[in-house]
Amino acid sequence: MKIKILSFFILLTTAAFAQDKDPVFKKRVLESTEVDFLASYYDQNGSRSAVSGGIGSEKLTDVASNIVVAMPLNDDDVLTIDLGISAYSSASSSNINPFNSTGASAGGGGDDDDRVAGGKVMALGPSGTPWQASSGASRSDQLVSVVANYSHSSDSRNFIWNTDVSFSNEYDYTSVGFGGGIAGLFNEKNTELSLKVNAYLDQWRPIYPTELHEYSNYGSNFLNQGYFNGVTVLDQNGQSTANYLPSAFQTINAVNRNSFSASIGFSQVLSNKLQVSVFFDVLQQQGLLSSPYHRIYFADKANFYIGQAQYINNYESTSNAGVYKLADDIERLPDSRFKLPIGARLNYYINEHFLLRTYYRFYSDNWNIQSHTATVELPVKLSDKFTVFPMYRYYTQIASKYYAPYETHLSTEKFYTSDADLATFDANQYGFGINYTDIFTASKVWKFGLKNIDFRFNHYERSDNLKANIATIGFKFVMQ
Repeated sequence: MKIKILSFFILLTTAAFAQDKDPVFKKRVLESTEVDFLASYYDQNGSRSAVSGGIGSEKLTDVASNIVVAMPLNDDDVLTIDLGISAYSSASSSNINPFNSTGASAGGGGDDDDRVAGGKVMALGPSGTPWQASSGASRSDQLVSVVANYSHSSDSRNFIWNTDVSFSNEYDYTSVGFGGGIAGLFNEKNTELSLKVNAYLDQWRPIYPTELHEYSNYGSNFLNQGYFNGVTVLDQNGQSTANYLPSAFQTINAVNRNSFSASIGFSQVLSNKLQVSVFFDVLQQQGLLSSPYHRIYFADKANFYIGQAQYINNYESTSNAGVYKLADDIERLPDSRFKLPIGARLNYYINEHFLLRTYYRFYSDNWNIQSHTATVELPVKLSDKFTVFPMYRYYTQIASKYYAPYETHLSTEKFYTSDADLATFDANQYGFGINYTDIFTASKVWKFGLKNIDFRFNHYERSDNLKANIATIGFKFVMQ
């Protein structure tokens, strides 16, 4: 594969530079500085939380914003800076520490926290449920990111190369990336060949479910120390027990995750109405590919709980308002993954009012996931300035060989996950957008003219009952 990519690079650069022999009039790649303000709102809800081992609330909201500044350095070079921040609140991630009230959450405890009714212990102290958000600190987080991209175009504008670096950080994860690409245009710019490569060097700061974190700190006597000092653990019958021992759990030593990708693209204008493009990607990931806070419950292990015993029999129901099952282990996945997406786009100009855009992608990896994605969009030009575009997206996926639903994995397995994102499912996405464009930038804010406003809304439904909505809006300004 390395030899093929190198040969492609030599062929592309040789052919592109061969077109630059004759001097031509140069138009600036970017006439003046452009600034984009982007904002989005996302919310979702579902019932298969990976943090709770495959059941529980997946309620999440996320608000994100980006500022993208593209600056022409001269006729040929453009520097683009993308600054982003997002903040989320999640019922699922809050249950990394699901225990509210006293005891586990407050670090206190004692005999006064427990009462006995009908032969079962009713804990008045620590309690939780996978169906509601806890008050834990992990219920919210912020992501900050920055991307810098530098691009250069040849005099004829038939050859373009670019390079980029990126950085992002959140509470338990940091990512550093770099990459670059080349593109060559041929046949009077009706044909384009491109190659892109990227590398991301990431590092986890693992956060473990509370009960497993305490076990790693104190060993087999952890129930009488630290966070769970004085807290009552219940068995399946609601009786107090000291038998909970998650011996399968071990902390993670290797916390790096490295991702490498290469993408080859081909685009061709077939006629004045029809354009097609295809792409072929190769992606390799290495390192910690599982999530350290995803719980696993084994079918061949006894069940243990903290909370109110009367809810144990209804644990998998939303009527469970006060008991949480203690984990047997965390998600374990291989330390390598090879991904192979292949896709195509077809755009057809119907007439001056209608344009058809279609997209298809096939995906396969060595975890046995296979998926198909199909998208269709129909922009409708209402006037010189306004365009609306309804869209539809269909997605179907076959599960990973390492996936099994809640409490069906066995402790004898080497790899296991109950993350529904790796399960078999179908998904439908419906949406629309409205676009306003003024190439003359008549509306102005200080020294910037408003060139474009783009609004989109999409509703997403998955066959496992996950539902989501996302709204985005973008403003593009041009410095006058």
